Amino acid sequence: MADASNSSTARDAAPVVIKKYANRRLYNTETSSYITLEHLATMTREGRDFQVFDARSGDDITRSVLTQIVMEEEAGGKTMLPVNFLRQIIGMYGHSMQGLVPQYLEASMAAFAENQSKFRDAALKPFEQIAKQNLALFQAATEIMTGGLVAPAKGEAKPEAEPPRAAADADMVALKQQLAALQARLDLLDKS
Repeated sequence: MADASNSSTARDAAPVVIKKYANRRLYNTETSSYITLEHLATMTREGRDFQVFDARSGDDITRSVLTQIVMEEEAGGKTMLPVNFLRQIIGMYGHSMQGLVPQYLEASMAAFAENQSKFRDAALKPFEQIAKQNLALFQAATEIMTGGLVAPAKGEAKPEAEPPRAAADADMVALKQQLAALQARLDLLDKS
């Protein structure tokens, strides 16, 4: 997954100009190379903006090329659009509400992406805590095994005394219980 700062930088950059020729070849003017629809799909997933122009007429054909990418993804077995949804979209063409549909779909997808991000952040917080505990246990175990010869990590104070073995064992049991609880939560998420 791309770093948030890199993704933000990619979105802030000027759109890449792509020219589509009569022979259906796509030319990336940024890299001076011919590309495929899969390249454009990858650019989209990375948050890189692009515009596609018909090389002969100069018309902006970005919408039709993006639609073509969706069609190829759907035809390739990566179906995401339910049949009823597609029928509803088709039914909205020519309808008095047609002008509202794009804004509604954009707002819905933005809300979905925000909720997905919040969910991902919430799911990762317990792992952060476990990682910190693992590091502390590793450092304690290293100190016990080396007799305190290992220097503490940068910015950390050296403990006053070696932690007792019983405390390390109790920490290990607590950590195993937390891992089991997290695994159970992940199993529930997979089932839903």
